[in-house]
Amino acid sequence: MLLRTGTALAGGALGLSFGVGCAARRKAKPNPGTVVTQAVAAQAAEVGRRVLADGGNAIDAAVAAALAAGLVTPYNCGPGGYGGHLILKRSHEHRVRCIDFNTMAPGQARADMYPANAIGSLNRFGWLAVGVPGILAGLDLVLKRYGTRSFGEMAQPAIELARNGIVVTPGFAGRILLARARLLKDPGSARVYLPGGAVPEPGELFRNPELAELLSTLAQRGSVESFYRGDIAQRIAEAFQEHGGLVTAKDLAAYHAREIEPLRISLNECEVFTAPLTAGGLTVLQALQALREMGWAAEQSTHVAESRTGVSPVSRGSSHQGAGETPALLATHARLEALRLAWKDRLELLGDPQQIAVPVSRLLSTEYCRELAMRARMASEQRKLLEIQIGPESEPGTTNLSSVDGDGNLMAVTLTHGGSFGAQVTVEGLGLTLGHGMSRFNPHPGHPNAPGPHKRPIHNMCPSLVRRGDHRLLALGGSGGTKIPNAIFDVLTHYALLHDEIEAAMAAPRCHCTGTREVILERSWPEEQRQYLNQLGFDVRTGPSAFVSAVEFDSSDGKIRCAVR
Repeated sequence: MLLRTGTALAGGALGLSFGVGCAARRKAKPNPGTVVTQAVAAQAAEVGRRVLADGGNAIDAAVAAALAAGLVTPYNCGPGGYGGHLILKRSHEHRVRCIDFNTMAPGQARADMYPANAIGSLNRFGWLAVGVPGILAGLDLVLKRYGTRSFGEMAQPAIELARNGIVVTPGFAGRILLARARLLKDPGSARVYLPGGAVPEPGELFRNPELAELLSTLAQRGSVESFYRGDIAQRIAEAFQEHGGLVTAKDLAAYHAREIEPLRISLNECEVFTAPLTAGGLTVLQALQALREMGWAAEQSTHVAESRTGVSPVSRGSSHQGAGETPALLATHARLEALRLAWKDRLELLGDPQQIAVPVSRLLSTEYCRELAMRARMASEQRKLLEIQIGPESEPGTTNLSSVDGDGNLMAVTLTHGGSFGAQVTVEGLGLTLGHGMSRFNPHPGHPNAPGPHKRPIHNMCPSLVRRGDHRLLALGGSGGTKIPNAIFDVLTHYALLHDEIEAAMAAPRCHCTGTREVILERSWPEEQRQYLNQLGFDVRTGPSAFVSAVEFDSSDGKIRCAVR
């Protein structure tokens, strides 16, 4: 885990230049701040920090870093990635803003488009797994509205990376090796990732000159408009038609990233904001609300105080408490049940709110969250698991970048292909690998999240922002598929409910569960609690959490802090 405190300035080892922009901008006063992300995309974060050093703001830096991430980690995201969400707060205004650039299903999509015997293949790999790519639209929109630099300027580092190459790491080579069979079946992908049919060796340079040319064209035009409505859109549509995909030029033209209102709840002295549906933040807020309604934070504080004074916690237990079962163990169980209930609602009720009725207000209401709290509390006191009948969810991947500048602008942006290399198809001549956004739909007709014409699927990304007291702001997001909402929930449980500092909140052990009896605990999780959950009937194993990157700004003294884990 990397933890930094103080004012973070850009490092200078990347060796990239910014070949566009006026002299006044090149001589601009550096903007103190930083961009943080997971280690595999560190080179992209460095691009963002160089933008800050060149006088750009946090929005400029995050966009440049996001574009560069598509070259540094092309298996996680890229210009053809299916999409994402972002959240931002500008220093001079009170309002928190969100932008939705999630993928959109083609107009020919239908609820029964994937035969039962093809689920897991057609909706995950190949051209039928691809919807309209949203990443470029989202980055272009936020830059135009809230940045200080042009798309052409912020695309230059990514163009240089695509043209000059990045050093292949063992992890990058391993991703290509795992996907080799499918990548070889797609001519565009084989040409980019497996020249001559061979997996690149660690230490070699990986280049994508076709993608460099595509980005250069968009940079010269100063907009991504032609990617959706123009000659480039036509080439993309022709590739879909040639390979049996459904996305048409009309679908591309109908796509727009859109600014939307974030979801918001109050937790003690904190206001928590997150990207709304079709993002995954509703699940996070619902579980946090349930903890608030059961008084979970106050109990945790009491447990900590008693453990420090030596007072026996057993004397405070409920009448249902058994021998050796401390309130801390019951609280852990209750917290896990609250999370399971939120996931049950997520997997059974949620869909695109533009096309179906989703009871968001009810799910976040005090009355409903109090009901969840009561059910979770009762399960823990009776030492029983709630009977929740849902299937497991799993999918790795994704990139999150969190940025902050010295003026107090903050932004967290999460973007993805989905799984590794997405649909594992690439538009020939453009070097554009496409994400498998259609896999984020539930392929069973009748489900609220079933595919439909121009529908957007539910996904796991949930960039969030916390206003703590009068002066402190935190922006954070995660990468790691279905583990993202739970990791953000864990961090916010400590930061917003328990009032931990950013370092402690990020360092706290995390738990992953998608509503089933399967629970993944980090190795640092207390052994006593691990054994207790096993005894209750959970299937507990050890494993990693999602990766979270966070930045904090304190307007009272201008101090910037960041943490990644």
